[in-house]
Amino acid sequence: MQVTLIPALSDNYIFLLTDSGQKIAAVVDPAEAKPVLRQLQAIGAKLVAIFNTHHHHDHIGGNRQLIQEFPDVWVYGGAEDEGRIPGQRVFLQEGDRVAFGDRTAEILFIPGHTRAHIAYYFPPASEGEPGDLFCGDTLFAGGCGRLFEGTPAQMVNSLSKLRRLPDSTRVWCAHEYTLKNLQFDLTVDPQNQNLKTRFAQVKASRDRHQSTIPSTIGIEKQTNPFLRWDMPELQAAVNSQDPIQTFARLRGMKDRF
Repeated sequence: MQVTLIPALSDNYIFLLTDSGQKIAAVVDPAEAKPVLRQLQAIGAKLVAIFNTHHHHDHIGGNRQLIQEFPDVWVYGGAEDEGRIPGQRVFLQEGDRVAFGDRTAEILFIPGHTRAHIAYYFPPASEGEPGDLFCGDTLFAGGCGRLFEGTPAQMVNSLSKLRRLPDSTRVWCAHEYTLKNLQFDLTVDPQNQNLKTRFAQVKASRDRHQSTIPSTIGIEKQTNPFLRWDMPELQAAVNSQDPIQTFARLRGMKDRF
């Protein structure tokens, strides 16, 4: 399975999954249809699946046009999103599995950003290779999503699921927010040398107009404060020893940053 990153809108990423042997493709969170259609035409692949992580318009905006072009396409989304995702035919819950080409994704229910958010996790195809996590707006490189429909406790539980994935797992998150996220992170975790190094690397990449996605779970565990709510230095930064309160205070600070 190959993953192609397609920039969309102002700062979104769409992910096109392709199986070159079968000439088929699936798309994750198509914010708009045109760039997806251009890429499909360029590689000569048929779209067989749309994998939506949640119902926000910048993740489903291309669904209808893609369905018009590929009437047989299967549209997947969370069961709790029924009625909110155009064309949805499959309603997924925690533990379900979805096959694409020679890979099978495990479904993780990760509410917090929305009440129905899910992630698609493709375990490694073989030993020594990384897995692939498509997590929408729950986990970002250096950050996490705002809490629009969920609670801090829900988000901590959801991020805990992602934090338990193998460190080598590639994190395909849906926005280019990394530099701004790391600027905030340094205000609450200023002595983190891994974070300082990452910031310099990301700044250089963005100066060259390069994408900072994918990240990895290992990198996020070292540098992302929203996966580090149980670390003493982060708890000290927000004057709390309670993990959920620590997360909530960090999220509130980021909302105002």
